[in-house]
Amino acid sequence: MPDSAPLPELGDLPPPRVAVRRWLPSLVWLVPIAAAIVGLSLLIHAWRTTGPRVTISFRTAEGVEVGKTLVKDRNVTIGHVTAIRLSADQGHVLVTADLDRNAESLATAGTRFWVVRPRIGVGWVSGLETLVSGAFIAAEKGAANTPQREFVGLENPPPPTHGRSGRSIVLHATELGSVNLGAPVYFRRFEVGQVVDQALEPDGNGVRVVVFIDAPNDRFIGASTRFWNASGIDVKFGADGMKLKTESLASVLAGGIAFETPPALHDLQPAPPSLEFTLFRDEAAAMAPPDGAPHYVRMRFEQSLHGLSIGAPVEFIGVNIGSVQSIDLDYDARDQTFPVIVTAQIYPRRMGRAYDSLVEQGAAESDEKMAKLVGQLVSRGLRAQPRPGNLLNGQLYLALDFVPNARAAHFSLLARPLEIPTVPSSFQELQLHLASIVTKIDRVPLNDIANHLDDDLKSLHGTLAQVDAQVLPAAESALGTARQLFSGAEQTLGEDAPWRESIEQTLAEARRTMRSVRSLTDYLNRHPEAVIRGRQREPRQLGAHATSAADTP
Repeated sequence: MPDSAPLPELGDLPPPRVAVRRWLPSLVWLVPIAAAIVGLSLLIHAWRTTGPRVTISFRTAEGVEVGKTLVKDRNVTIGHVTAIRLSADQGHVLVTADLDRNAESLATAGTRFWVVRPRIGVGWVSGLETLVSGAFIAAEKGAANTPQREFVGLENPPPPTHGRSGRSIVLHATELGSVNLGAPVYFRRFEVGQVVDQALEPDGNGVRVVVFIDAPNDRFIGASTRFWNASGIDVKFGADGMKLKTESLASVLAGGIAFETPPALHDLQPAPPSLEFTLFRDEAAAMAPPDGAPHYVRMRFEQSLHGLSIGAPVEFIGVNIGSVQSIDLDYDARDQTFPVIVTAQIYPRRMGRAYDSLVEQGAAESDEKMAKLVGQLVSRGLRAQPRPGNLLNGQLYLALDFVPNARAAHFSLLARPLEIPTVPSSFQELQLHLASIVTKIDRVPLNDIANHLDDDLKSLHGTLAQVDAQVLPAAESALGTARQLFSGAEQTLGEDAPWRESIEQTLAEARRTMRSVRSLTDYLNRHPEAVIRGRQREPRQLGAHATSAADTP
């Protein structure tokens, strides 16, 4: 083992130097630091941008997905769906959505939420963009500013009137007909708006329809404007042929409403914002003069009213003044009959000037006034009579007309409703006459007449047989004798018969005798004294005169 080098002495060693080394971080720490910074910035951004959290109730969550379904206002994203759960009673779905801070104003009372899905209706299509992007929840701010976090979502989109200039009009009708949401509204067959809402009246006795008229066409609506149902096709048969009228193909399919101001009431002053209108069933009813207050009358018929139905017209001298409201059977214990009681609703003001002429001028319309008017007409012979309105289907209508020489009828001014006297139908009278004739025919002893006729025919047959056996041969013999007689007469009257010459001589003598008598008559006319004195001789004259005088006896 080699020898080790000698160690230096302690005193020969240099003093130690202490070196201070500075610690430097590794680059790998930059990644978590950057992540922390980004996370902190995201938290700060989320804190600054996150708005209120709202809960919306829907009947179904069809098309809604957590993290995918967005909340939009005017097609601008303002939030997203964060949770979907069933309600406690499991009757609906609760959708939780986080809104952006700039959409905090939408979390107020009155805001409406609905799910936008593809919808197809008659004459309209909506939500087609969701076929690519998927369904989303649309929001529309209300008028209130009270904060609210829970909402009830709409199952159908609200009327598309947000941001549109114009005005909404409320219409009232007895029934909706074929008018649907989105149906067009026409003015002079030009589309100026659409139906945006419809609902039943609170009392259930009608419907309420809201239409929106776009500006500037809303200026054509005045206080006297009339609205009517323009749905379907209107076909009329008149003296000038068939007339077909419709607004457009869309109104035929989806229904429609039209409006116009009658020329006699033309007023372009805008209607007050709170004014509501009546929706009439057709244009004729809308343009007709105001009907005024309706009155009810009752009619009692002692006959069958087969063919009379509810809604049948009631006419006064050919003018429609009302309709039948009810048809009921009654029982008369005294006569043990079943009369028919008909109740009708009439509008006296449809009589026009006749109504103004009959009633007291300036008097308020009342039941007493109506009773007095009807009483005057009944005293002049007014009667109710069922008449055939259509011979093809046998439908009847009630005619209020004056019957000549009508028997006096009782009329009470205090009865409510008023009861108008009636007369049988003319068609029923014809039936009664025919029945009477048939009864008289039934009373004729046709069997006896047939038996007597049969006996007479047998007797006639025997007589004809006797004539054939006895009379005809004798007649043939008589005709042969007559033929021989006529043949002898023909031979006697022939041209070579000797008596012809004697007849000609006799006729010549008769002509000469007549000439002599005529000459004597002329002479006596000239010389009447010749009857006493005789004929005087006259001087002979030359010529034909002398000759004619000499020839005169």
